[in-house]
Amino acid sequence: MPIFWRFWRLEPIKIYLIFDQNAHIKDQFFTQKAKSCRTFDQIILQPNSTMKSNILIAIGAAAVFCLQSCNSNQKTTSKNSDAADKTTRSKFLDPSFMDTTVKAGDNFWLYANGAWNKTVVIEPTESGVGAFNDLRKHNREVMKNICEAASNSKAAAGTVEQKVGDLYASGMDTAAIEQLGYQPLTPVLTEINALADNKAVFAFINKHHAMGDGTLFNFYVAPDDKNAAINTCIFSQSGLGLPEKDYYFSKEAKIVEQRKAYSEYIAKLFQLTGDDAAKAATNAASVLALETKLASGHFGNVELRDPNKNYHKMNKAGLKKLSPNLDWDAAFVTLKITLDSFVVKQPTFVQTFGKALATEKVDSWKQYLRFHEISGASSLLSKEFDEAHFDFYSRTLSGQLAQKPRSERVALLVDGLFGEALGQLYVKQYFTDAAKKRMMDLVNNLQQTYSKRIAQLDWMSDATKVKAQEKLATFIKKIGFPDKWKEYNIEVKRNDYFGNMMRSNQLENDRNLVKQGKPVDKTEWEMTPPTINAYYNPLFNEIVFPAGILQFPFFDLNADDAINYGGIGMVIGHEITHGFDDEGSQYDKDGNLKNWWTKEDETKFKAKTAAVSKQYSGFTVLDSVHVNGDLTLGENIADLGGVTIAFEAFKNTEQGKKNAKIDGFTAEQRFFLSLAQVWRMKNKDATILQRIKTDPHSPSMWRVNGPLENFPPFYAAFGVKEGDKMYKSEADRIKIW
Repeated sequence: MPIFWRFWRLEPIKIYLIFDQNAHIKDQFFTQKAKSCRTFDQIILQPNSTMKSNILIAIGAAAVFCLQSCNSNQKTTSKNSDAADKTTRSKFLDPSFMDTTVKAGDNFWLYANGAWNKTVVIEPTESGVGAFNDLRKHNREVMKNICEAASNSKAAAGTVEQKVGDLYASGMDTAAIEQLGYQPLTPVLTEINALADNKAVFAFINKHHAMGDGTLFNFYVAPDDKNAAINTCIFSQSGLGLPEKDYYFSKEAKIVEQRKAYSEYIAKLFQLTGDDAAKAATNAASVLALETKLASGHFGNVELRDPNKNYHKMNKAGLKKLSPNLDWDAAFVTLKITLDSFVVKQPTFVQTFGKALATEKVDSWKQYLRFHEISGASSLLSKEFDEAHFDFYSRTLSGQLAQKPRSERVALLVDGLFGEALGQLYVKQYFTDAAKKRMMDLVNNLQQTYSKRIAQLDWMSDATKVKAQEKLATFIKKIGFPDKWKEYNIEVKRNDYFGNMMRSNQLENDRNLVKQGKPVDKTEWEMTPPTINAYYNPLFNEIVFPAGILQFPFFDLNADDAINYGGIGMVIGHEITHGFDDEGSQYDKDGNLKNWWTKEDETKFKAKTAAVSKQYSGFTVLDSVHVNGDLTLGENIADLGGVTIAFEAFKNTEQGKKNAKIDGFTAEQRFFLSLAQVWRMKNKDATILQRIKTDPHSPSMWRVNGPLENFPPFYAAFGVKEGDKMYKSEADRIKIW
């Protein structure tokens, strides 16, 4: 069940983020992966199983308390005094991280971070460590403290403080949760046990989709890719418990081992709910076999990157033809579909699950549904369920040794469910008007720089340049927090953790379904204000920078321009470039999936992007594991564009023009060192291997070295010359935007 609709919808609306979310989610309560989302972070979790705890949440939040009701849509104003982080820094680069025995031109990431990389220790509660992790750790602590204060505030019913505080308190009431065990699931497990045939199975699935508790496939309302001003109903693939399709078929030893561990995890949950060991093993094998059949109809991660391949508009009769054995007429009523046509993203999957519902035994489906209900809810249940879930999804798949403190995990859940309620409080204390103004100046500067570069491109015709400029000029820019806050009109009970989740599910499902056929509201945000991330949404043609990312090491009001442009400037350039990468470039200025290129320019562009794919496919991690250049293509294009645009915009500043030294480094060198130290990251081997298969971003070293290999100003700043390992001849350097 996707409790947290906002991030569950990342796959359908394909927002492109600077960093994928799962790096900080996998060890919490949440297991729903949003496929093909584009983030600054890494995605790792259980990709397709949809249940109570399958939430993607934006990490880190903080708040102070006010008496504003959750029903208020008044604009929140951030404070300039007594609100922002009081930390004042005078040093923004850390020379102790550097390994100057490595030549900058051989491996710049190691030059900037090598000493740190040799000595840093990954904590047991983490699967990685680095600049992002440090910032998120700070935000987790802040959010925990605020939730605790809200819990103790005895705020009036209906206020932000009451809902935040009581939700947090319900998750921290471990005595009540332990006493209940898996009792909250008894009604749905009883319902599953009573299913008489596969027609009843399909009816059950649709009924629970309408409750916000769906599995097997995704169903939601979002903008129509080819008519982005109007919301439509969308069906897309789901229903798996492993990270992606290949995990069901790969013969790699590590994947085979993880597949075995997955079967053991399924059996463990069955044993915890009453099966003996033999029966649990048999039922687990049945679930894995059924999921393997479902996975055969899934698109792979690279296929999911093709917008046109994932767009199939059809009417009700068309959907019925894909799986004629299913009672779609009843499904349309149950799902509350009011439209005559909708989008089916992966028709082959509809055919696959339709065939499975016609041929697989009803008991196989009952065990499948039973497992996904238990697994999805495991983090809401007693400790033995929570630990079993963690043991597989975090310890086995990601190498994380221990869970984070429960207080931090529950605080993250508060941000996941009531993000804009918590966000109202967060921005009052942790985001300033000065920061918003400075950030808007930076965004405008990079946008203007991008426009100049488009005008100067030597490979693009004037006709296509006009369209590109129109698209760039119409970018919606959102910074900090929404102008209008989302309402959370549900009852939050201090002693009903599971019930709070169910009511939130229903609220978000209803909020989503009423949008079908209606104009798209482009004021909505797909992230909470405290989120440490940023994104580009092609359907809105917007770039969005939540308040959470606007802090050091990305952004600091006291930092020199080299630091800020190397940090948040690269992020801005990255998100702008997503509007013009191999996927985003297929959407026009109005957000429609529509080709605005001349045929000749499109051919030239594809040749350039093919070169990027080839370059990154040559990079390796763990000695011999290759980066998937096709999977990471969009992010690699965005990284190259981000560095290019940020540096040129920086050179327009006074510091950039003078290039004077600070602490022994020129301004240009400080820009590149800021970039590299923001991207210092070290992960467990298991995490690295999973990201190579599932993450559309390249590993951190290559997010630095990859773009810089192609970037002449870097060569000049550090004296890179022929013979250096990062050196590429001028003819081989890739230049797109």
